[in-house]
Amino acid sequence: MKTYRFILLFMLLCVVTPQAFAQDAPADTVAVTDTTAHMNKFERMKARARQRIEEKKNEPYDTIRDKGYWWRALKHGKVDLDGGTIDYPAFIDFCWKVYKWGDKAFNSYDSAYVVSTGKNWKLMLKSMNWADTYSGEPVKNMHIFTRSNLTSNLGIQLSFMAVSVGYTMGVSDWIHGGNHSKKLDFSFTCARFSADAYYMENTGKTVFTYRQSGGEKHKGTIRDFGGMKRKAYGMSAYYFFNNRRYAQAASYCFSKYQKRSAGSFIAGICLQHRDMSFDASEFPQVVRDNLPENVEMPHFLYNDYCLMLGYGHNWVLGKRWLLNLTVTPYTGYRQMLATQHEQRASRWSINLRARMAAVYNLNRFFLGIQSYTDIHHYTTDNFFFTGSLLDCTVLAGIRF
Repeated sequence: MKTYRFILLFMLLCVVTPQAFAQDAPADTVAVTDTTAHMNKFERMKARARQRIEEKKNEPYDTIRDKGYWWRALKHGKVDLDGGTIDYPAFIDFCWKVYKWGDKAFNSYDSAYVVSTGKNWKLMLKSMNWADTYSGEPVKNMHIFTRSNLTSNLGIQLSFMAVSVGYTMGVSDWIHGGNHSKKLDFSFTCARFSADAYYMENTGKTVFTYRQSGGEKHKGTIRDFGGMKRKAYGMSAYYFFNNRRYAQAASYCFSKYQKRSAGSFIAGICLQHRDMSFDASEFPQVVRDNLPENVEMPHFLYNDYCLMLGYGHNWVLGKRWLLNLTVTPYTGYRQMLATQHEQRASRWSINLRARMAAVYNLNRFFLGIQSYTDIHHYTTDNFFFTGSLLDCTVLAGIRF
């Protein structure tokens, strides 16, 4: 028993004694931990930036409510456009009211299906890759298929709400040499509608596969065919009918979160101009020898005025993944501008546009893969031709 009592007494002393010494220690001997000591360089830079911002906001300034007060308050982070306590210039007040009205009228969602990310800024690193293909019979008894060299661009893009600015570098130009391809895109998306515009020009070499019939048959492939010139530009605008529950912006703009799967019918208009021509002198001799005598290679030059009708759907998979598929056929009137086929070419424009996207969201960060296909069909009494633009973009970004 004495042994057990001794052990219990020893354990009690081990617990009580350090606490007693700690209570009696003078206050100035308490160690102070430097919170920045465990930060890396980037975290220390952020901490210093936050500190400077707070110091700037807390600096004293003239609070007299004159006409310049709003600017002084803005510099110190005291502006509240919804507060109603500051007299703003008439133009700024008008712009803010228009923005609030537009945001409510055109950009409101059912919160059970779509919510905001809570961030207005996005910074993205993009890898954009595209090519154009053409298939058909430009002249009688000659079937061809062409595919342009893949054009690859690396770029960075900064976005604030609906406004974006970016810069891209042509990686494929380093590989293939020269600067033969150009592609520019613009898009705007809100809850109710979306609009986009594009410009594409490609004079680079293509992989040219041909098959000739009639008499002796010939077929072959030309790896660096330089006899095609292609240019196209256009714009489109379309409306989402189920705009309260379906967010196209969640898949392609990363400004919304789609919480539950939903889809929407889509209707709109599309205007475009296309110009594509062949240079028969670039054909190999064996091809020229088998072309009909005095044949003129067609010049595909026309404008399209079309109506669009399609469907888009977002699938929410778990908490992180979002998949989208949007298909919009569009058809209408074709205005022929190349006079050699004006009388016998179809005036009926038949086209198809499809988009797919996969998005992975991880808090403020996101990863995405987007693909885009635009197919155009051209036909006359004697031949047909189908052209397509294929685009794939891989990106990574952060919201802040």
